[in-house]
Amino acid sequence: MTIKEVSEKFGISQDTLRYYERVGMIPPVTRTSSGIRNYQQEDISWVELAICMRSAGLPIEAMIEYVKLAQEGDSTFPARLQLLEDQREVLLEQREKIDATLNRLNYKIGRYEIAVKTGVLSWED
Repeated sequence: MTIKEVSEKFGISQDTLRYYERVGMIPPVTRTSSGIRNYQQEDISWVELAICMRSAGLPIEAMIEYVKLAQEGDSTFPARLQLLEDQREVLLEQREKIDATLNRLNYKIGRYEIAVKTGVLSWED
């Protein structure tokens, strides 16, 4: 696939794809003999992972480290596992905070739904 096709498939700019490759968030993309990017399935899988991890808030540095470890080979399985487990822990902590905020908002929404029906908000907190 061309960079344009990959860009359209994932809804990200070609510049973003080039950036991901330039900083090491994805390994170097397969190229044609004339140097044009020619994304193969493995390249696309890396792009998918980068997009997924970025949307989950994974720091760029962590993604770069993960790619470096992957390129070093199977001996880095433990380090890659640890990196992913650490990021999962960060996400779980973020989810706890979001869940607490949602619970508080749902409570407030419920109070205002009653107030809209009755015209009275008995107490505010």
